[in-house]
Amino acid sequence: MASLGLEAEQEPLLGDRTTGSREWDILETEDHYKSRWRSIRILYLTMFLSSVGFSIVIMSIWPYLQKIDQTADASFLGWVIASFSLGQMVASPVFGLWSNYRPRKEPLIISLSISVAANCLYAYVHVPASHNKYYMLVARGLVGFGAGNVAVIRSYIAGATSLQERTSSMANTSACQALGFILGPGRYFSHTCFALIGEKGVTWDTIKLQINMYTAPVLLGAFLGVLNIILILILLREHHVDDSGRQCKNVNFEEASTDEVQVPQGNIDQVAVVATNIVFFVILFIFALFETIVTPLTMDMYAWTREQAVLYDGIILAALGVEALIIFMGIKLLSKKIGERAILLGGFIVVWVGFFILLPWGNHFPKIQWEDLHNTSIPNTTFGEIIITLWKSPKEDHNEGPTGCPIGQAWCFYTPMIHLAQFLTSAVLIGIGYPSCNVMSYTLYSKILGPKPQGVYMGWLTASGSAARILGPVFISQVYTSWGPRWAFSLVCGIVMLTIILLGVVYRRLVAFSVRHGRIQE
Repeated sequence: MASLGLEAEQEPLLGDRTTGSREWDILETEDHYKSRWRSIRILYLTMFLSSVGFSIVIMSIWPYLQKIDQTADASFLGWVIASFSLGQMVASPVFGLWSNYRPRKEPLIISLSISVAANCLYAYVHVPASHNKYYMLVARGLVGFGAGNVAVIRSYIAGATSLQERTSSMANTSACQALGFILGPGRYFSHTCFALIGEKGVTWDTIKLQINMYTAPVLLGAFLGVLNIILILILLREHHVDDSGRQCKNVNFEEASTDEVQVPQGNIDQVAVVATNIVFFVILFIFALFETIVTPLTMDMYAWTREQAVLYDGIILAALGVEALIIFMGIKLLSKKIGERAILLGGFIVVWVGFFILLPWGNHFPKIQWEDLHNTSIPNTTFGEIIITLWKSPKEDHNEGPTGCPIGQAWCFYTPMIHLAQFLTSAVLIGIGYPSCNVMSYTLYSKILGPKPQGVYMGWLTASGSAARILGPVFISQVYTSWGPRWAFSLVCGIVMLTIILLGVVYRRLVAFSVRHGRIQE
């Protein structure tokens, strides 16, 4: 009986190996299968907790910056916001390279520790006598540096799943990340629950720690980071399977082995790699600029007050987040029927239609704001001033004053109004296209790279996404303010169309490593 139990434990779950095959000869047992998926789910949770920690802190940055340093202006706020993406862009290839040669626990724990330390630094930026805004800049940059572990997470999941499991796993990763942003307490939570603590809050004199409405969110983020580290230390194990789902060993494995492991033969298609990086950059660039322009656009076109814009746009973006979750779940099934490439191409076509619908037309023009009332919907060519409205509390200014398209923007006089139905239809279509393209781009990317360690490549992909989140808001702020929505969205349509053409050119090359080298049939 004991021998029968041992034989059953060693039976592969994902099919028999081929006799005489040059593939790995280590088969997956039931215990290995459970451990592998437990580790993958821990990384799902890591993505979720990271998103929650980010979303609950982001809304307190602007008022806290104003409180600790009176010299900080909107332009500097732009640098503080951008520092997160800059830090992530620098760190992603570094952590990716690290994960190629050492157990993935190491870069994950170090990166999370950096984020925890940076959050603690953020809570103490009020202590120095001067230059407080620069301490905040460093703190946010270090938080972004720690967020470079996204490359490690994606690399781990890509290496721990078979081709059949890959799309579903990547969709779950994105869904957990999106869910964290949606469920993260956000603006109104910080203005209600955290606001109950007050600006003064409680001071722990021994360690000079102030727990108030600005530092409480970041301290909660630090706590979530510590919890994440503990879970990774206890539960995460190194796993690697080949494209067919059979267990194999690599340099990341913790247990020592003298067995020789045969490295898969064949080169990675670098053209497909570069093309996928460009595609990933474009999709994040597009969504970053859309998120940025929503508030200025609705205030200019529909004469909404700041309070109305924050409320209505918040509802719209939250609805897009829920829509994204539904899409993430749906494409797991759809990809099995039509394939990842078709979904990626179709997603970009949907995004193009969404921005094309946003082009102004007709004979109705937006209401003109004749008086100069320092409307914060005008970016004034700085990234920081665009996003200030996201931190402005409706209670900060009871006199909203005249609303509409500011007279300082010359295009307001000759550019037709974008109707609300146009805007909502466009938002729904972009909300469909973006999550589809997002998941499919790095799912295909991981399959193109094959079973070899993907850390560095995933680092470059994450870095390209970080660059897109920096450049997207800067691009839209400049073009929208100077030339208006017609030029802005026409250029966006042009960028998306060029990307669609690129996908058409490389379409046949976007195949899995094992399929390209004839090991598996597509």
